[in-house]
Amino acid sequence: MAIHKYEGDGIGVLYDVKRCIHAAECVHGMPAVFDPARRPWIQPRGADVEQLTSVVEECPTGALQYERADGKKEQPPSRNEIRPSPDGPLYVHAQVQLHDSSGGEIDSSFRVALCRCGASANKPFCDGKHVEIGFADPGRVQPSASSTGNVALSGVLEITPAANGPLLLRGPVVLRCAVTGAIVEAQKLALCRCGQSANKPFCDGSHALVEFAG
Repeated sequence: MAIHKYEGDGIGVLYDVKRCIHAAECVHGMPAVFDPARRPWIQPRGADVEQLTSVVEECPTGALQYERADGKKEQPPSRNEIRPSPDGPLYVHAQVQLHDSSGGEIDSSFRVALCRCGASANKPFCDGKHVEIGFADPGRVQPSASSTGNVALSGVLEITPAANGPLLLRGPVVLRCAVTGAIVEAQKLALCRCGQSANKPFCDGSHALVEFAG
């Protein structure tokens, strides 16, 4: 992966090109540091470390990370949350352990954007292809679907893309509707990643009908 590091005063900002889908939270949060029209586009020198840390932690894909000279690290969220974004990916803010279909760990982080349109060339990560193919889904979550209620909200959330199938989630998680804010609490979920489920964001088996590969 192409990961670039930009040194500042007491902090280094790491940028993973393949994880970025141009959500632009960084540009809106601290335009003096993050400016796509400038080269280099990240210039952290002189920025307040605490403010810069906060802005980096708002990056929903995890493309931006930081290394602080004082050793402070990003902390896991108080609850694991997944939000299906309207016409876009699954935004995950959780203590994630992401595995491949054979069980090998491919990522361990707190912020990640996972493909749910089925077209990403960087599966299971989103690469922005949903825009190109015109993927459309409002990100609704029915509050009664798959909800167990009264589950722990934090801890390790294991996510495994089944071969040619859904994302299999094991661990405490809150699924939040992008439209109403309604939530589903669960310890086990299967979420669509082929883009064809009639019950998005949940898997309904459509991956087999469309011969989804990934």
